Order: sequence, then structure tokens, then C-alpha cells
Amino acid sequence: MDARSIIAKLRRDQVPSSDELKWFAQGLADGGVSDAQAGAFAMAVCMGGLGAQGRADLTVAMRDSGDVLSWDFDGPVIDKHSTGGVGDSVSLVLAPALAELGAYVPMISGRGLGHTGGTLDKLESIPGVSTQIGQERLTQILRDTGAAIVGATGQIAPADKRLYAIRDVTATVESLDLITASILSKKLAASPQALVLDVKVGSGAFMKTLEDARKLAKALTETANAAGCRTSAVITDMHQPLAPALGNALEVAEVMNVLTHAHYDPLAEISAELGGVLLADAGMCSNAEDGREKVAAVIRDGRAAERFGRMMAAVGGPLQFVENWSRYLPEASVILEVAAPTNGYVASINGEALGLAVVALGGGRQVEDDVIDPAVGLSGIVRLGDKIDKGAPLAVVHAAREDAAQQAAEAVRRAVKLSPDSGQIVPLVHERIAP
Repeated sequence: MDARSIIAKLRRDQVPSSDELKWFAQGLADGGVSDAQAGAFAMAVCMGGLGAQGRADLTVAMRDSGDVLSWDFDGPVIDKHSTGGVGDSVSLVLAPALAELGAYVPMISGRGLGHTGGTLDKLESIPGVSTQIGQERLTQILRDTGAAIVGATGQIAPADKRLYAIRDVTATVESLDLITASILSKKLAASPQALVLDVKVGSGAFMKTLEDARKLAKALTETANAAGCRTSAVITDMHQPLAPALGNALEVAEVMNVLTHAHYDPLAEISAELGGVLLADAGMCSNAEDGREKVAAVIRDGRAAERFGRMMAAVGGPLQFVENWSRYLPEASVILEVAAPTNGYVASINGEALGLAVVALGGGRQVEDDVIDPAVGLSGIVRLGDKIDKGAPLAVVHAAREDAAQQAAEAVRRAVKLSPDSGQIVPLVHERIAP
């Protein structure tokens, strides 16, 4: 077996066998496949596709290229993944809620990508928190707290890490087969018994149309279920930021408002929706509606907040973070309200533009080794359908410098469009896709 014959097979529109894909994935992980061969493979898949079985075989092969975690807990191991959006801090609300209900949640998460924020970056805006821990420590934290949100070690799906870097420089990132294998190889390496996928659609998501989001959701669910993990997807709206804040510490502040002040806002609603589906798939409740109510209850009554505090203390955060969270989160030196240029209703919000404005402030990475400023971002962002008077704030900019604040304010004014008419309110949940 060799890389050239596998690439040639793809070029002839033939799908490699599961053994061939397993060999290729191992070669990606151990260096047996060159960068040129990896690039040719990615391009061939991008041009011709693998089909459902080939996609599942590649996903399993990439999962098995490194460590596959195993657990021995007295409750189900479950997980959630989002395809990425702006103002999306669902993981920070949902993981402690699920743990409070008796599940174990080993959530292997990532850092910021493009215009979207990274879960690990948000958590690390809390002083002392470290998200890079070994498997032995991860297991102990899960036993103690029920949930942990951590970064992948170098031994989790190393084939994906190598192939993703190649895809990034060969214009093959957008392949549905490679996206699916990349997402699921890492998630399935954590060995969940059930998984829910939050597939975002809209201006602040990678998938801009419902048709594209539906294709991705179906590819992900079919592949994960074929790999042996019961998986559902929920297509949720990202035509506006999920929470009214973008930026790492500012999004953590929104999470704490939800967890400690019983604000049942869109962030809490999506968390309950996803959690309900997941609990039902894991056999922890009779149906998704029952599960949704259980998740909503532990968010409202403060039990999820207490669990979140234990999670943060376990990874080095302040012991009294939940009680004094506003004291610990960093604050920007420049605060600037962005005034509406006219009266009107909020007709559209370009979420990607807002996300890029936060990146430009220093709240995200433009190159891999950029250092993030956790304090910068946007807060108080208006929502679709809001009636706005001239001069009222569209958002508040948090910046390190006055010139950066002015540039971000101009980006907000371009991203938020006002109209004389109130328009139609877009639903938060578009549809569910069951196994």
C-alpha cells in the first residue's frame, strides 16, 4: 500500500477502501505521507468526494490515528459540538448543566477560528484557568465535577491536525467530507455515548444558507452514527450574535449573567434545546422536550452555576469565581458607545463583520501565534427587530486604544442595518435532524 496508488484511485473517482484510508491516516500521523501527498489527497477528495461510506471510513481512520479515550463512570458520557458562530458560549452553560443532571461531559474544544470565538480562549480569560491537561488529570476532574472543557492533546486525532494544516494552505478547507472527518475524528476520540451537533446558519456562521447547513448536519449525523455514536443535530440561527457580547471576557460575563441571574435569554434557550436532545439520545429522559425542561431548570435555579464554579476551580480558576465573577474578569481601558445614525428597526446584522471587528481589536487571532487580549470586544449589541432611536447605542466597544475603538465603532455601524419597518423575527431553532 502506498500514497500514490491511493491518490491515483481518488483521481479516477474511485473511493479508497477502509484499509487504504486507515493506512493513509496513519501516514499523516507518523510522517509516512509527505506534505505534497497530503495536499494531493485533500484536493482529490475536495474535487471528487468520498461518499457516505468513504466519509465514515476516513473519520474512523483519523480518530484511530491517535489516542481514543475510555471511561469507567457511573453515568453516560455525552458531548456537544458547535460548527461555530459569534456570541456562541453555549458550551460554558450546557456542560455544567448536563453534569448537574448526572452526565459526564469530556468536552474537547478549540480556539478561535476566523471570525468566531474559541471556547478555550473564553475560559482562559478567567485568571488561573489552564485548559491543557493530561488524560489522567482529565479523568479525575470528570470524577470530581462531572464536566471538563479542555484542549486536545497532541495525541488526539494527530492525522487531523496534520491534514487540517495542509488544507488551510491548499484551498481545500470547504470539502464537506474533510470538514466532517475533521470535526468528528476529534469528538469521537473522546468516546461519547451520545453527541449533539449545533449546526449554525446565517451571517455569523460558516454556513450562510439553510441548504448548506442541512447538508453539513446530515453528513455529520450520518457519519457519527455509522461510527457507532448516537448523534443528532440541531440547526440553529446565527443571523445575529447568540449573546449580546463578543470577545472572551465579555462573553464569559454573559454566561455568568445567565447562570447567576436566571436570565432565560437566547443563550439559555439554545443550551436547553441542545441539552434536551442530548439527554433523550442518552436515555436520560423520555424525550427532548422533557430534557429541555430539566436543563432549563438547573440553569434557572443556580445549580449549573455552582457546578461551573467547581469546574473552574478544578482547572486553576478562583475558588470564589461564581460569587465574585465581575471582580476577576479583565476590563478594557477604552469604552465607547456606538450611536445609531438614525431612527429605525434593526433589520439585519452582519455577524461575520462584527466577529472580524473583534479580531481586529485583538480579541482573536489573525495568525496562529497572535496573543489575544481577553478584555476587548463588543457588548450591548442590539437584536433583530429592536426599535432604535437616533443616538441610542447599537453596541459598546471595549478596546485597548482609542483609535482601535473608533475603527471598531465604524465596523459596527456598517454591520448593523436599520429600516423603517420592524421586519420578521427569525426563529432560534430551524430544525432537528435525528439519527
